[in-house]
Amino acid sequence: MSTAAPAIGISRIGQIAINAHDVERASDFYENTLGLKLLFKAGPGLAFFDCGGVRLMLTRPEKPEFDHPSSILYFTVPDIQSAHAHMKEKGVHFEDEPHLIAKMPDHDLWMTFFRDSEGNLMGLMSEVKK
Repeated sequence: MSTAAPAIGISRIGQIAINAHDVERASDFYENTLGLKLLFKAGPGLAFFDCGGVRLMLTRPEKPEFDHPSSILYFTVPDIQSAHAHMKEKGVHFEDEPHLIAKMPDHDLWMTFFRDSEGNLMGLMSEVKK
């Protein structure tokens, strides 16, 4: 018999760390290419951005075991074709073209994948209403 863990009150993700070897270069990418709002910088090695209420923290890896690509973040966009074209114009390297992932009852799910300025794999996703 298993007992449920007591509720600890987790309701959302508050912050995600993204590794960046060059925080200034990465900050420029996230602010000027992706269009995210810069919240603040802390010292030479930290920059914080708002992404729909989730804070993204750009940081240099503190130890060798932390020096690896980040988890894949999927950014939701209203029009994936337009976002893809706009980002390509800004020189973003895409791994593929926008493609249909799944036909859902009320929308189609589309995705495409790109690399940020630090080589981290990221995704764009769009739920296209039928």
